[in-house]
Amino acid sequence: MKKLSVLILMVLTVLFISAGCSNTAAGKKSKAEYVLRLGHLQTETHPYHKGALKFKELVEKKSNGRIQIDIFPSSQLGNGRDQIEGAQIGSIHFHIGSVAPVTNFAPQFNVLNLPYLFESREQAFRVLDGEIGQQISANLPNRGLMNLGYMENGWRHMTNNVRTFKTAKDAAGLKIRVQESPPYISFVKALGSTPVPVPFGELYTALEQHVVDGQENPLAQIYLNKFHEVQKYLTLTYHNYDAAVFIMSKTTFDTLPKDLQKVITESSKEAIQYERKVALEDEKTLLDNLRKSDIEIEEHPDLDSLREAVKPVYKEFQDSIGKDLLEKIEKLKQP
Repeated sequence: MKKLSVLILMVLTVLFISAGCSNTAAGKKSKAEYVLRLGHLQTETHPYHKGALKFKELVEKKSNGRIQIDIFPSSQLGNGRDQIEGAQIGSIHFHIGSVAPVTNFAPQFNVLNLPYLFESREQAFRVLDGEIGQQISANLPNRGLMNLGYMENGWRHMTNNVRTFKTAKDAAGLKIRVQESPPYISFVKALGSTPVPVPFGELYTALEQHVVDGQENPLAQIYLNKFHEVQKYLTLTYHNYDAAVFIMSKTTFDTLPKDLQKVITESSKEAIQYERKVALEDEKTLLDNLRKSDIEIEEHPDLDSLREAVKPVYKEFQDSIGKDLLEKIEKLKQP
């Protein structure tokens, strides 16, 4: 019965995306042959949204209006896992988001959630845009998904409401919100903190009501979601370069004609490069804005103490991720 329900939903989805004059997000009729929905969790000022807008512009232009992209920011289509599950069956056609939720569908993505995996953006790009990035995504089609490439969520940092955080020891005893990702949970435990999974859409309230003491996210999430208003301390830990997956429903992709499939793949590559550039520019502005706010910023913490403290995380995951993969990534630290 469950398989039959999924099949019916997939058929209805194909009919929906193929129908001309489909309803758009604004409730208006569209003349496009395909009306596709793109969701993400962030605000309309976040680099994700700017990348999505560029993708929409490119696709609609290159397809001569045959494809229309409707964008749904701010978790309108559910949390990260909800949106990925929607992409599996084709009820959502694109999702831009953090890697962590994808590990529920393709565990090999856990490698990208390890702390201090990359020492620079350049190393990250060499990994993500090359053979390793393809290797990590290889099993997604078996789950009804495909990764169009990696956008950028930026370097992740830590905030809290309890104390100035300069060394690894300062994290001890804090309750830190984490994504539901084993490496992130182990990372926080390695610092002597307590990991508390909280959906992103509920995080501001959790911080405000002291359900958790702190959280870790890139500057864009911290500032644009106003976490600095309910947090006293920010530490620039640079503990993870957060690559953002650009997921597409394989069910949807397979329904498109070859020429429109090409439009999607070409446009995604251009939009990814655009979003990365925007994210880098925004990061500098966001840090300046945070410096002007009331949050106290530790810009030069003892990163060596943090790297040393989280070494057990690598031992925990090296067998499931593969020592050979970790060695390949290590070799790409230098061009």
